[in-house]
Amino acid sequence: MGTIKHHLNDALLMAYSAGALPEAFDLVVATHISLCDECRARLEAFDTLGGVVLEACAEVSMSDTSLEATLALIAAQDTGSEIIAEPAKASTGIFPKPLQDYVGGDLDAVNWKALGGGVRQAVLPTTRDASVRLLHIPAGMKMPDHGHHGTELTLVLQGAFEDEDGYFARGDVEIADEDMNHTPVAAEGEDCICLAATDARLRFNRLLPRMAQPFMGI
Repeated sequence: MGTIKHHLNDALLMAYSAGALPEAFDLVVATHISLCDECRARLEAFDTLGGVVLEACAEVSMSDTSLEATLALIAAQDTGSEIIAEPAKASTGIFPKPLQDYVGGDLDAVNWKALGGGVRQAVLPTTRDASVRLLHIPAGMKMPDHGHHGTELTLVLQGAFEDEDGYFARGDVEIADEDMNHTPVAAEGEDCICLAATDARLRFNRLLPRMAQPFMGI
């Protein structure tokens, strides 16, 4: 794998460390960290800092029912299995291990749905606060230009794509927000496979993609 040039920002790493991200974003972050030594080291620093802060906090008194209430809150949450970032060497195949664990295998375990033009997607089960999907885009394919109503994280797993924000190859992650409009184009050569998480619907700039949006679910 080549050098990763596009990394997660500190806000996302701190939120992941604190357990404050939606499950869909957790999956993208954990998968990227499994490929990226730099972001994994930064995450470990934030984890250490969080531990120091907890140790420095003053003790507070708790009620006799605090333990039962905490266990009830944990039991009531439907957040799926824990998503753990592991180094890339722990994985075989295209998918890093956190994604393999989540999907239940590699590419052959994915239930793809055709979107047209050779583009395929697979929406993965997750909590309702954000969605996450795998995208398989033929080499050279131009995707519809669009903006965002929220945040989108796109991690490249195979091939590459290019847009107004740069060139993204395996391991690179693009962070798009409401201020960004772009037209991703899959690089020539190898088909592009991405893992993308969004917490709001995309804002397509052309009529046909807007008409197809309900069927695509993005």
